[in-house]
Amino acid sequence: MPTRPVAIAPAPNKTPIEHGKDDLDPISISPYTCQQCVRRKVKCDKTLPSCSSCGKGEFECVYQAPNPPRPRKRKRNEDVHERLVRYERILQENGLLPIADDKQKHQSTQDSISPARRTGELLSGDGKSRYIGSSLWLNTGPVSMHEISEDEEEDQPVPPVGTTLLTTDPITGALLGGSQTLVHHHPSHKDAMKLWAAHVGNVEPLCKILHIPTTAKMVETVSRKPSMASKADECLLFAIYHFAVFSMSDEDCVLEFRQSRIELMSKYQHAVRQALVNASWLKTTEMPILQAYVLFLISIRTQSDPHLFWMLTGIAVRIAQRMGLHRDGEGLGLPPFDVEMRRRVFWQLLPLDGYAGQVSGTGISISPNSWDTKPPLNINDAQIYPDMTHRPEEQKGASEMIYCLTKSELSNLYTRTGVETNDAGGAIQLKANGQLETLIDEVESTIETKYLRYCDIINPLHVLVLGSVRSAINAVRLRNRISPLMNHTIGDPERKQLCILAQKILDTDCALYSNPQLGRFRWKIKALFLWDALMCILISLAKVGFFSPTELKSTWSKTADVYLNHPEILNAKTAFHVAVGKLTLKAWAANPPGDATSEPDFVTILRSQRRAKATSALEKTENVTPRKESGMSISSFNNSLFGNPDETDFNLASDFSLFPADWLFEDQLISF
Repeated sequence: MPTRPVAIAPAPNKTPIEHGKDDLDPISISPYTCQQCVRRKVKCDKTLPSCSSCGKGEFECVYQAPNPPRPRKRKRNEDVHERLVRYERILQENGLLPIADDKQKHQSTQDSISPARRTGELLSGDGKSRYIGSSLWLNTGPVSMHEISEDEEEDQPVPPVGTTLLTTDPITGALLGGSQTLVHHHPSHKDAMKLWAAHVGNVEPLCKILHIPTTAKMVETVSRKPSMASKADECLLFAIYHFAVFSMSDEDCVLEFRQSRIELMSKYQHAVRQALVNASWLKTTEMPILQAYVLFLISIRTQSDPHLFWMLTGIAVRIAQRMGLHRDGEGLGLPPFDVEMRRRVFWQLLPLDGYAGQVSGTGISISPNSWDTKPPLNINDAQIYPDMTHRPEEQKGASEMIYCLTKSELSNLYTRTGVETNDAGGAIQLKANGQLETLIDEVESTIETKYLRYCDIINPLHVLVLGSVRSAINAVRLRNRISPLMNHTIGDPERKQLCILAQKILDTDCALYSNPQLGRFRWKIKALFLWDALMCILISLAKVGFFSPTELKSTWSKTADVYLNHPEILNAKTAFHVAVGKLTLKAWAANPPGDATSEPDFVTILRSQRRAKATSALEKTENVTPRKESGMSISSFNNSLFGNPDETDFNLASDFSLFPADWLFEDQLISF
């Protein structure tokens, strides 16, 4: 226990007398420095009753013994057996384990490990959770969340003032930088409430990761006093602000916040990243931090490099597994509220991992057989609250969860029944066409019965659900039947059926874009997948005589609407965009509408882009090889690289080499 401070009489005003060798009284020396010199960071001569520094400055000189060093709680090199003995001793001292001889102790310990424990156990406390599935941990006897947290904190030294997190978290420090305060990055309370309203209206109906009543209280409180925010709340706040801006148009951002969308996105994206670093996100077991990270990943998934996004998503998967989200909370004995919130996060992460794995070409990392988490319940947020003790009663019909639940049904089609595992190599592959057709019909019937029949076309969210589900189902059917079209082994009647499916998908896309009530969901509509449908239409447009003159005109008009709604195709940033642009030019060259007096703008832009690329490629080649030696004209070089835009003899199937069947099949589901 620290020594109580003892006040010593202040030094006299006159200059202290120097003590020489001839002094009769011995000098009294304190064993430790006075408190005034410690605060002033000056050297103390430790003389009693007052040191010379305090005497000169006329300060009160007080000596106080320093606190004793903190004893170590346990040895760093404590092995598993020593820990087991320590845990047993603690239990015995508290009357929770009877004292027995060594043999009985060993037997009782083995018997206490139930079969459920051998497969995994969830430790929770202080708003954190940690899943233990390793036999090494489970066989050490009873373990508490407090002891695990204590051990992790003890193993990490506290960084000195002024140093970064690189000391304690090298991965975070190397990737994202050190800890920094974010107090000045918070918006005003008024702007924070606007951003929260935008998130609730534009984002949450399609994600449902948060519990709105609980989160609303946190946003209201912390936005008034940002300095009081915990690290976890700060992560969640900035993720909400960032996603809200992402869901808004540039005009709305300027109108509401007097800043462009790009400026606000940059500001809050930096804040989210820094908040995650401040919270040591790689080591977290806190739900708000994982919620914030998943929201952040969803918002940047179409803006990030595919390989980087795959790695960032992998981190989210590992954190979720560490927290045990891959195991259903009911089986782990968790409270009903925690069970529901964990399910919501996991079922957002599941398709996100599938998307990341496919766009990066690495495949899914959450194996279909590695989790047993059930989908969220069909309930509204008002039916659950943190302290509830009974499972909420599930609704029959359309709840606030309708979009996420229909998405879960489609995701489950792929992850559980739409694929089969190759035992030899552990690879995931599609089932046979006939099996998939049956599964697609079953899933469509289930979604129709459970959700779509209850949709109200006056509700914008329900309109989006209706369009998205039916478009996704048709896209999966199209993908399953499109191989004969690529291989030129299809007749006109079968081609007609494929085009009918493709046109339904394009019609739905155009309808969603043209509906003014769905403007707040535009960020999601842009991500819906339609490449199969567009490719099918373009291939058929290139076949002279397949469409009647009226059908030809109508189909080209739909194609123009697609390009208007999806300007990203003209940016040609991905191989898919390049392939679509190439097929568009070939189809226009082969079979333009009969009454076309001039080519549409999207064709003109695509043609100029290809010519610019051809010219740039030729200039680079000429810098290496003189043109007179190459004997190649600009037009011949253009044709050799990209093909003649005006040619009609081309192999359409080769353009599909960029579209693996399993990639496209899954993307119909995970992009919804």
